[in-house]
Amino acid sequence: MAGQQQYTPQQLNAIARAAIKQQAVKMEQSIFSSTYTASGTTNISNTQPVVNVIPRNVGLIKGFWVKISATITNGSGVQIDLSDFGPANLLSQIQFNDLNNNTRIQTTGWHLNVIDSVKARRPFGTSLVRTTGDDSPVNYGSNWTQQISAPATIAAAGSGTVIMWYWVPLAYSEDDLRGAVYANVVNATMQLNLTFNPTPVVASGTDSTSAIYVGDVAGSVALARISAATVTVYQTYMDQLPTGQGGVLLPILDLATIYELKNTTLSAISAGQDFPIQYANFRDFLSTTAIYVNTASTGARGVGADINYWSLQSANFTNIWKKEPGLIALQTRNHLQTDTPPGTYYFGSREKPISTVQYGNMQLVLNASTAGTGAYVLAGFEDFALVQTLSMAGSLAAS
Repeated sequence: MAGQQQYTPQQLNAIARAAIKQQAVKMEQSIFSSTYTASGTTNISNTQPVVNVIPRNVGLIKGFWVKISATITNGSGVQIDLSDFGPANLLSQIQFNDLNNNTRIQTTGWHLNVIDSVKARRPFGTSLVRTTGDDSPVNYGSNWTQQISAPATIAAAGSGTVIMWYWVPLAYSEDDLRGAVYANVVNATMQLNLTFNPTPVVASGTDSTSAIYVGDVAGSVALARISAATVTVYQTYMDQLPTGQGGVLLPILDLATIYELKNTTLSAISAGQDFPIQYANFRDFLSTTAIYVNTASTGARGVGADINYWSLQSANFTNIWKKEPGLIALQTRNHLQTDTPPGTYYFGSREKPISTVQYGNMQLVLNASTAGTGAYVLAGFEDFALVQTLSMAGSLAAS
């Protein structure tokens, strides 16, 4: 019609976002709670390897709060000590399949914890300690000691309670609804799958990267296990969405975008040689997190001495950046106000996402100075992808 204002898809998306923020009601409701107990002296993963949670088909879903309260029973003859990643490794995998059976999230507990921490700009769920972190005479500080917690040690024949919270995001943030799921349907279901760590405790001198605890001295830890756990899940969604002449007002571009968190393991690394980690196609990568284990048998992870450099390289072998480990660590420290666990490197690209039009046109390159037997990289990716292009996209690299 002459004189009628025409809006671009981006403008319509922004209008819908603003209307939802102004009019919709944010709901946070418990949708699941269950307690699991291991059989006999086995680990809980033998009894209940995967917890399947069915989200409620209501509103515009932003994400899920997941709380795990687990009992670690140390039936072995040696003390066990908290590993570097500790309670973040209670879950070895978190997976979310949407209404179209797209796997949006398939990653580890440690990776989800890193992403949650980066977004919060501090270690996720932490608090300042009154006597060391601030000078306020009012008792602000670490008073809620059972939020994210784990005993530093568990004695032989003892037990302890480990508590971990995870934020499993579907939408990118509170205001950026890219990735949100409109769940007002009746003919399809979603699934949030939580996998308990099958190897929560490892022996002294072995690879503890993916463990919760590690033996204090040499000796068998076969009887150290997760003996029980309570899983609680809260669903966060926007309800009472605004309506217009065509029905519910929805940000169509946001709903057509998937916010992905994926994880893979890569090996066959040689000292002094460039080892490329390829970025899959048809995605905009917001961040990459890598844990470099320079010797698989011992799980050795350094703080820079085992790596010559990291670089981001384009298809024509141009280094977009090339950095020593210390610079990467410094930039991460400035963002988080602390250091990540040894061997962990965070590469942020939120300001200008790494956009991959075709497979292999961009790669993260590791050049290690030390690469023992079985050296490997745990790589976690955070990206945006369009729903209609995922069927044509390549999977994550693995070797």
